Amino acid sequence: MPVPTISYERGEVRIIDQTKLPLTREFITVNTEEEMWEAIKELKIRGAPAIGIAAAFGVYLGIRDFNDHDKEGFMQSFNKACAHISTSRPTAVNLFWAIDRIRGLVEKNRDLSVEKLKERILHEAVQMIEEDNRICRAIGEHGVRLIRNGYSLLTHCNAGGLATAMYGTALSPMFRAKEKGLRIHVYVDETRPLLQGSRITAWELLEAGIPTTLITDNMAAFTMSQGKVNLVIVGADRIAANGDTANKIGTLGVAISAREFGVPFFIAAPLSTIDMRTPTGADIPIEERGRDEVICGFGRQTAPDNVRVYNPAFDITPSQYIRGIITEKGIISPPYDKNIAYVMKS
Repeated sequence: MPVPTISYERGEVRIIDQTKLPLTREFITVNTEEEMWEAIKELKIRGAPAIGIAAAFGVYLGIRDFNDHDKEGFMQSFNKACAHISTSRPTAVNLFWAIDRIRGLVEKNRDLSVEKLKERILHEAVQMIEEDNRICRAIGEHGVRLIRNGYSLLTHCNAGGLATAMYGTALSPMFRAKEKGLRIHVYVDETRPLLQGSRITAWELLEAGIPTTLITDNMAAFTMSQGKVNLVIVGADRIAANGDTANKIGTLGVAISAREFGVPFFIAAPLSTIDMRTPTGADIPIEERGRDEVICGFGRQTAPDNVRVYNPAFDITPSQYIRGIITEKGIISPPYDKNIAYVMKS
């Protein structure tokens, strides 16, 4: 630990298939734009920062085999790849951030040959991996200041190394605490319906040698009411300009419970997760997923055939529940509309 979530080696994009965890650590090679679209959509790779990097590589795979020197034809293929990859997951802003970054790169270098443009796109995608590692380490350095020796933390879903290129966001302060020799313990929400907490977060923490206790989602409030939690840190898929935050479904309930029981609740995310074009959480699109994830989530059917299912993948935590946002530039505190704007301009 940590294990690279996504890498580019010998001309191939390689990812960990997170749908196979925790029982099997399987690496798969992604060779085409369509394979990357499916990997993102089917959660083989997940977590906002990792999705962004995957999207950049997906665009590259979409134009890698374009052999014609026709610039207009190349641009048509490039724009088609960008549009297709952008349909894979609608909530995580990092996906659109990465595609916009690649678009800006191509626009800035339109005078280059087709082959040179392809090289620049690949280089930019690889650079995103290196940048993400630096950013997540910085988040860990800022976030570890919140952790005291003997603390018991709680986290929801997965914002560890497998949600980024390698180091993680919400788990990065915990990994750093371990490195510094602090004695900590982490409660991990199971995170229904896809169990990212039990399948992935618990696995990562145990691999790092951090004492971990798994609880179901509906145990979080009671656990906090008993005084067993000193600090909550979760990740984010999109943060609005006013601090409202979209994260995995169930985060809102954790935030409400944390405030009720006096437990500091923090978001950990890179600045690329902040979407200044989205004024409030009400403007964030929420992905809804298929019914089978709910009624057949444990390998067998657990509900009647004819029952209706509502399966939003994310919820919105209003900014008033958030004590601070841990970023690579430090911890942003309220008032968020003012302080987020200041940090994003600096």
